[in-house]
Amino acid sequence: ITAISEKCTHLGCRVPYCDSSSQFECPCHGSVFNRLGEFQAGPAPRGLDRYAVEVGEDGLLYIDTDTLEDGPAPGVDTLNEPPTGPSCTEGSH
Repeated sequence: ITAISEKCTHLGCRVPYCDSSSQFECPCHGSVFNRLGEFQAGPAPRGLDRYAVEVGEDGLLYIDTDTLEDGPAPGVDTLNEPPTGPSCTEGSH
């Protein structure tokens, strides 16, 4: 389980998930990230940052929003999954 920040690592814009492409797409400057927040394209220096996640002894999932870990470096693509459809931001930046 990965808890991903929706803040672009380029300049901090909110990066919404695009249902049609199945990717996170930054509407400000065009950075694109896969479903795991791994860098795919654009000016961002790395993938989306991640929050620390842990399963407690009670079996519940805990997300530490005070602890942000740097996103993966460009070139890390564990999914190797192309977009599933059209971009939500094509032509908007």
